[in-house]
Amino acid sequence: MMKKLVVITGASSGIGMELANRFHAEGHPVLLLARRKELMEELGLSNCICKSVDVTDYQAMEQAIREAEQQYGETDLLINCAGIMLLGRPTTQAFEEWERMIDVNVKGILTGTHVVLPDMVKRNGGTILNISSIAGRKTFPNHSVYCGSKFAVHAITESMRKEVSDHNVRILVIAPGVVETPLLSHTTDEGLKTGYEHWKESIESGLDVKQIADCALFAYHMPQEVSIREIVIAKTKQAD
Repeated sequence: MMKKLVVITGASSGIGMELANRFHAEGHPVLLLARRKELMEELGLSNCICKSVDVTDYQAMEQAIREAEQQYGETDLLINCAGIMLLGRPTTQAFEEWERMIDVNVKGILTGTHVVLPDMVKRNGGTILNISSIAGRKTFPNHSVYCGSKFAVHAITESMRKEVSDHNVRILVIAPGVVETPLLSHTTDEGLKTGYEHWKESIESGLDVKQIADCALFAYHMPQEVSIREIVIAKTKQAD
């Protein structure tokens, strides 16, 4: 018997791609959403729909989710994993980079949530999992607007969680420290990128994406009446 539909944004690389593989391996049909459709299709997953979608585009998100639901049934789990990190000094960073982080990291968790949450409330079940960052709990140099976007993810998650808790809907957040993903590649300041890489070497690399997926599966597999509200995970040697 096929399990329930899982929708994953940011599924073309890093944590999102690992989550796609893991939930598919457990027998879930999956809707994979990202800009780079070809990378998702290369996974070769069965019971899978891949869509090239900008997570800030509400109409495109709604159309993709409804199409998947027509084929596989209601969305039981939405994982908002799409994100962008552009390190920069606040006095010199381009405004366009600030704007892009706010759009993708904040608006990007709202589009899919707006599509699936009313249905989850009506049926008294369902889970939304937001992949945030430890930068949503504390600040770091050259991360100011990135931190702001991730603090927003935590605030939105916690506030929405309270509002729908009496309908047995779970809204959760995972906040990883540094993870081995292509996230840093988005940064345009080469000096900051080099410094970040040197820091990563000092803690003997970041977390493996498999470890973040382990957390997601652990939280999801809890009975619906149990909400693992927040998981913060980092390398032991990452002091901050």
